[in-house]
Amino acid sequence: MEANELGPQGFPELKNDTFLRAAWGEETDYTPVWCMRQAGRYLPEFRETRAAQDFFSTCRSPEVCCELTLQPLRRFPLDAAIIFSDILVVPQALGMEVTMVPGKGPSFPEPLREERDLERLRDPATVASELDYVFQAITLTRQQLAGRVPLIGFAGAPWTLMTYMVEGGGSNTMAQAKRWLYQRPQASHQLLRLLTDALVPYLVGQVAAGAQALQLFESHAGHLGPQLFSKFALPYIRDVAKRVKAGLQEAGLAPVPMIIFAKDGHFALEELAQAGYEVVGLDWTVAPEKARRRLDSWC
Repeated sequence: MEANELGPQGFPELKNDTFLRAAWGEETDYTPVWCMRQAGRYLPEFRETRAAQDFFSTCRSPEVCCELTLQPLRRFPLDAAIIFSDILVVPQALGMEVTMVPGKGPSFPEPLREERDLERLRDPATVASELDYVFQAITLTRQQLAGRVPLIGFAGAPWTLMTYMVEGGGSNTMAQAKRWLYQRPQASHQLLRLLTDALVPYLVGQVAAGAQALQLFESHAGHLGPQLFSKFALPYIRDVAKRVKAGLQEAGLAPVPMIIFAKDGHFALEELAQAGYEVVGLDWTVAPEKARRRLDSWC
């Protein structure tokens, strides 16, 4: 590759920036399309690649993560790629054991049950170094993309990560995690602050590694009503955006668009629009035209 085909970070020049321009609120010739769900779990080649090793071993292999990220792009004319990883690598980096049980999903053999269990967690300042394999995967994938489309990095939001760490896995009710909010509000805030402290350098590190946009997944927003969401989720969503942007500036990195996706958080669209993100993601329960009308006076 010729030197003039490389960008300022040594990556290939981007040929299709439609997704990034749309994320920055600029006019585009068409609406960009991408798969928010990481890689293509429905693809036969994905299933074949994944069958070779367990889920989190896959996450720790930069080469396999790169391959899984690129697979959908070989089939479809998408406008962006999202790195193959998982939101639960952060609790792992904090010292918690997490396994992926076939047919069940993620499982924490020793979830957080009491306030004293927070003492088991590692210093959040060590998380970014523990997750160097994610950064390696991002850099390798950005190189292999050869500028075809932008690469998106991501992480789970503090409340969503907390639910898994307290529940010990998925839950239809989040009864244990919500019990913490009611019975242990101070410990809940302590855990949410710790997770925020872990997420900020992790997300900044993803951009340093080559991510050209970031998405924060608040996958369990719908388990909170407006009051609990405003108290235990929204402040940390805001803090992540504010501190990541400051961290990028401090590191001398160019800003990237940030996306907040709060599943079933339709009750907080206006608040999310003012949370410091360039894009507010919508789930299937929200009509885009109605969301736009609601937010026109806010944006």
